[in-house]
Amino acid sequence: QVRLVESGGGLVQAGGSLRLSCTASRSIFSFNPVAWYRQAPGKQRELVALISNYGTQRYADWVAGRFAISRDGAENSAYLQMNSLKPDDTAVYYCNARSAIDEDYWGQGTQVTVSS
Repeated sequence: QVRLVESGGGLVQAGGSLRLSCTASRSIFSFNPVAWYRQAPGKQRELVALISNYGTQRYADWVAGRFAISRDGAENSAYLQMNSLKPDDTAVYYCNARSAIDEDYWGQGTQVTVSS
C-alpha cells in the first residue's frame, strides 16, 4: 500500500519561510505528477504546484515566484520550499501523487500557519 507522509509545517511569521516534505513509501519517480495542494478553512482544496517526471513544473498564479517544488529520488521525497509567506497562505498542505495507472494518493496533510 502506498503511503505519503508530509512534514515541515508549522507556525511562521509573515515574510518567513518553510520547507514541506512529502516522503513516499516507494520511488517518488513512480508517480507522475507529484503535486502539492492546500485547503484553508471554509475553502475548497486548490492546487499549489506540481512537478512531472520530465521536470515540468506548474504553479498557481498566486504563488508569484514565492514557492519552488522539487523531488529527490534518493530520499523518495518531494518538497515545497515556501518563501515570503503571507497570512493568506495559512492552510493544511497536502501531498498528492498519481501512479502510472492513474491512482491518486494523498498524504494526511501538514498545517501551515502564517501570523501577521
